[in-house]
Amino acid sequence: MKKVTFNSLDAIDELATPEHIENITLDSPAKMIFTDFKYSKPLTIESSLLATEAERLMQKAHVRLKFILNEKSHFLGIVSLEDLSKQNMLKEIAKGYHTLEELKVTDFMSSRDKIRAIDYKDIINLSINDVIHALQENHEQHCLVLESDKHRIRGIISASDIARKLHIPINIESNSNFIEIYKTIKV
Repeated sequence: MKKVTFNSLDAIDELATPEHIENITLDSPAKMIFTDFKYSKPLTIESSLLATEAERLMQKAHVRLKFILNEKSHFLGIVSLEDLSKQNMLKEIAKGYHTLEELKVTDFMSSRDKIRAIDYKDIINLSINDVIHALQENHEQHCLVLESDKHRIRGIISASDIARKLHIPINIESNSNFIEIYKTIKV
């Protein structure tokens, strides 16, 4: 093992910043706010995982969405932290098919046949504003991005990531007034 040396910060008073900071606005290309799985590993869980364990792990890691893979690492669907709420678990138990200890993430997932996505070829031509509007119209917090020609999921767009990067609130449940958002960014 190599020895690590800690240095004093007495003479240090600045933070490093990127040499080129891209100014992201609502009119910027949607590709700028897209989490590309070519560069960032997707967050996954196995389909056999208990729902209570998945919920605990997601809360601990502050993760709101995970991709569910089967034993062959094939994509089955997605599950959100909201899907794994105690209320939803109690509803599932009330149906009489499972006990809490038997519930799996697959009991709460949105299966791939029910998920819609935007093709990567289309993302290139969309603005962030276009994506926000689509998320709001469809009441979706996330949108998957696929490469249909390669039969794979290329990435994901998250409303919370957009809000964080643009420093604006994004209300998915109701249509936001884009003029107010635009004014917020320009201030």
